[in-house]
Amino acid sequence: MLAAVWTAAAQTPTTGDINFYGLRKITPAKVLETLDLKSGSPLPPSKGDMEDKLELIPGVAAARVEAVCCEGKSAILFIGLEERGSPHFDVRGAPSGTARLPEAIMAAYQEYVGAVERAAQLGNAAEDLTAGESRMSDPAARKLQEQFTSLAVDNLDVIREVLRTGAEPEERAVAAAVIAYAPKKEQVIRDLQFAMQDAEPAVRANAVRAMMAIAVLAQKRPELGLKIEPTWMVEMLNSLVLGDRQQAALALVTLTEQRNPATLELIRVRALPSLVEMARWKTLRYALPAYLLLGRTAGVPEAELLAQWQQGDRETAIRKATLPSPKLRISK
Repeated sequence: MLAAVWTAAAQTPTTGDINFYGLRKITPAKVLETLDLKSGSPLPPSKGDMEDKLELIPGVAAARVEAVCCEGKSAILFIGLEERGSPHFDVRGAPSGTARLPEAIMAAYQEYVGAVERAAQLGNAAEDLTAGESRMSDPAARKLQEQFTSLAVDNLDVIREVLRTGAEPEERAVAAAVIAYAPKKEQVIRDLQFAMQDAEPAVRANAVRAMMAIAVLAQKRPELGLKIEPTWMVEMLNSLVLGDRQQAALALVTLTEQRNPATLELIRVRALPSLVEMARWKTLRYALPAYLLLGRTAGVPEAELLAQWQQGDRETAIRKATLPSPKLRISK
């Protein structure tokens, strides 16, 4: 990943914001001392070497370093630790079956990925989720998305089989994306829940994104009776993988727009420390979803929560959220 960041920046980037997660007993200062790292210094040459050094710290079970390109010539760095005895997000072992996706699905998806990349370069990557699936504003990408509906209908059984038993991680990731375009969303919710526990991060990411779109539809049309279980999304907030945390936080922001007390209590009980550290990240666009979730668990009205954010005040909401047994209010 660090090599990819260098390529994108056209030269060796410096280290910009450094964000931490998973730190319970170990301090950020200890991490930076171990890596001999600080903001403004050249980005270290090896992600693997950094992780190896961090895993030598007593009490660290695993470490993960991810770089995100770029703010000017600086890369944003995320350093995650899983300390022994801390919450752990479990995934299933990788399957080893022989199920494969039809070539038509793989070809359509690869063409779609290219269209999305071109749309992003043109600043036309906005999407509409109100139909329960992504519909991009870019005409070329949207046309390809429309093909996914018939592909999902015609191949639903094999897509499900690939999700459960397929040995190829890339194909499981494509399956998680395409199955979301099946017209009857209630028929694929269980498949997407299953995919959230896949061994491959890309599969989990596609499944959570798909579920977020279904959550938008469920709120828009409650008469459909779409029921989304938040458990695995909440557990992902404790993951060592940055993408799990990002995607889960974004999806849960959508899922808690109506401030369902049971969901907010589950978030508070299972993931409060993780949300606190994420809400304090230096890189604001990554911190905002966790901050909103924290404020909602504390019952802070939405307008007040947003006003505090705009004022640069994150600590008021964090303090309220971390009070013993905060009383949830359904406020907007």
